Amino acid sequence: MKMVGALLATFREAAGHTQRSLGEHFVVSEQQIASIEQGRRPLKPDLADQLDDLLDTKGALTAALAHMPEVDLVPLWAEEYLDQEREAIAISWYESLLVPGLLQTEAYARAVFRSRVPVYDENEIGQLVAARIERHEILERRVPPTASFVIWEAALRDRLGGPDVYTEQLHHLRRCAGTPGIALQVLPLGRSSHAGLEGPFILLETPENQRLGYSETQRGSTLIAAPYEVGILTQKYAMLRTQALNTEDTRDLLDRLLGEA
Repeated sequence: MKMVGALLATFREAAGHTQRSLGEHFVVSEQQIASIEQGRRPLKPDLADQLDDLLDTKGALTAALAHMPEVDLVPLWAEEYLDQEREAIAISWYESLLVPGLLQTEAYARAVFRSRVPVYDENEIGQLVAARIERHEILERRVPPTASFVIWEAALRDRLGGPDVYTEQLHHLRRCAGTPGIALQVLPLGRSSHAGLEGPFILLETPENQRLGYSETQRGSTLIAAPYEVGILTQKYAMLRTQALNTEDTRDLLDRLLGEA
């Protein structure tokens, strides 16, 4: 992705375009062009074709994209979500199986990818872990998105990677729980009602105030833009927040879990 981005920057400058003028030509933001050139955002095939035509690069960007190592290719079903996640001004995330990706430590993320069936080789795991940890910058920006996380307690009882990885992950969650702008709530075990039985999902709000939903399955995922469907997920999330421990009680629970670790 960095190589393709560097090529784009070289071709853009040779054609006399700035990042802003190139973005305006394709009705995308200057920031999006900058992210592609820095290798932080994938260049999509349709945009590569259009850029080759505009910059008269004889198909170079399209060819470079077609020959990228497979490990560098973001699955098509996740690509659009990752684009939206980078730009979101608000993120609401319900997770029942794992610690949410944006809150995972490096060791925990490695344990997650090592649990995959069929197995990844170590090079693939290294690439995937690096990509996941890089996403942490979303919550570390000077003006980060407003972020809310509801995690089912069952996800915090598993000890992926062993006791040391588990303890480190709990400490990280405890730090996150005290970070301004992050609301972390645990949905406790033993409840008689549960609004999230159909599985994990994420809600995003874009800079244009569009609301999107996202959910994953075993073999794919869905980015949801239809207002009615997003509205249903919004209702579910609101109910989950009322069923979960409040942020103060969540911090107390994490302290108790750390005492048991």
